[in-house]
Amino acid sequence: MTKYLIVGAGLFGATFAYEAAKKGHEVKVIERRNHIAGNIFTKEVDGIQVHQYGAHIFHTSNKKVWDYVNQFADFNRYTNSPVANYHGEIYNLPFNMNTFNKLWGVVTPEEAQAKIDEQKSVLNGKRPENLEEQAISLVGTDIYEKLIKGYTEKQWGHSTKDLPAFIIRRLPVRLTYDNNYFNDDYQGIPVGGYTQIVEKMLDSDLITVETGVDFFEKKAEYLKEFDKVIFTGMIDEYFDYSLGELEYRSLKFETEELDVNNYQGNAVVNYTDAETPFTRIIEHKHFEFGKGDKNKTIVTREYPKTWKRGDEPYYPVNNTKNNTLYKQYKELADKEAKNVLFGGRLGQYRYYDMDQVISAALNVVKAEVED
Repeated sequence: MTKYLIVGAGLFGATFAYEAAKKGHEVKVIERRNHIAGNIFTKEVDGIQVHQYGAHIFHTSNKKVWDYVNQFADFNRYTNSPVANYHGEIYNLPFNMNTFNKLWGVVTPEEAQAKIDEQKSVLNGKRPENLEEQAISLVGTDIYEKLIKGYTEKQWGHSTKDLPAFIIRRLPVRLTYDNNYFNDDYQGIPVGGYTQIVEKMLDSDLITVETGVDFFEKKAEYLKEFDKVIFTGMIDEYFDYSLGELEYRSLKFETEELDVNNYQGNAVVNYTDAETPFTRIIEHKHFEFGKGDKNKTIVTREYPKTWKRGDEPYYPVNNTKNNTLYKQYKELADKEAKNVLFGGRLGQYRYYDMDQVISAALNVVKAEVED
């Protein structure tokens, strides 16, 4: 039997804990926050499941992962169909024939494509080298200016000319009247929220959980006490930023209860102009089709901000500079932290969707955990 310490009670750590305990290993999970479930933590208010750390829509084309997560919750049929608000003008997302018709008055896919081709000619056939050029090559200048530029620069805190093209390379663009943002085979929201999934994963006699615990206050002691550590925090923090700080984006959430049944008519509205300081408003009850108190609704405004020590890191900034520094930390980890496995968005410094987090955790389990 191996004694595992898991640092972080999010989806990666919980998946690893569940699988390790199933194989008979002893697991202790510690979490810096005062609750489990990490960024997918949901809490019921007025009968509404409130996503405490931003909108989370589970989507995947990996049937193995879909079947796996359905062990722990029943999922509804929620389809992610955000809308964009540009100075009061409303457009459907992802960019599709509804968007093109509203913007240009075009009706057929041929007309929409001709308009995009006309506008992207400003690139003169140049291979896109940054996010601005990549966006124009995909959807033309009008959509770039109204629906991409301001939102993206707020989100990342950099000019689109300074952001790498790959960030937007998979941007959904459809010549159909289809407002479903994702192309995945499976999609939905767990009925009753996400927290229950992690609660069920951690419900084992072989798993103990402590919240409000800072790993770094007893780091040396933990490393001696446990055979292996699964660390899902920031890899640069683990090494006391000895090679320098990796860059992250943080978020500020402003949540309020309103005495109305329906505030904005959609779960997610993106504010794409540069002047509005927040990127989106989430109205949580629409994730479960209006379920909850008919005279109340909960909305959250989401403000991106530059991360500094002490803030919650939400997104790694995967540009060349940061990826190079991460590789140096990875080499340091391989050399100096042989009994520590780094996992999740922060430990592996990459953007993961929820299905990718589960898949990555299962891969680590397969490689590391013995029956």
